[in-house]
Amino acid sequence: MSLSRLLDDQRGRLAALIALLEEELEALTAGKVDGGRLEGIAAEKQELLAELERMEQLRRQVQQRLGYRDGHEGARDAARDAGCLDEWEAALDTTRRADRLNDLAGQLLSMRLAHNQHMLDFLHEVSEKTLYDPCGRTGRQPGRLNASA
Repeated sequence: MSLSRLLDDQRGRLAALIALLEEELEALTAGKVDGGRLEGIAAEKQELLAELERMEQLRRQVQQRLGYRDGHEGARDAARDAGCLDEWEAALDTTRRADRLNDLAGQLLSMRLAHNQHMLDFLHEVSEKTLYDPCGRTGRQPGRLNASA
């Protein structure tokens, strides 16, 4: 497989990843979070990431086999010599965009988790202060005198 074709395939998978990340952001910013939807997106992301990793390993192997050094500079030199430097830079730009979207999704998820934890803590605190009996009436609370005695 030529480097140009490999880079095009990577960009196609990165575009699919970006679409999933945008869908994830939309799901995370919705008023009511759909856990099933997010779970499906996460599974699809994992599959795409595994494919991208496999393709990147293949690209690195080809790069080494052709005598280019490891790392970014070697990859850039290989792309330049293969006449696909534009495709290489476009793939890098697409990767950077996916990384930014992934970071944003992570931040949103962290904010939602923190908000949920805050609400749970609040509910726990309130439930300890006011205890209800099975009929929905407040029972005796610790530290209060029973004036009916």
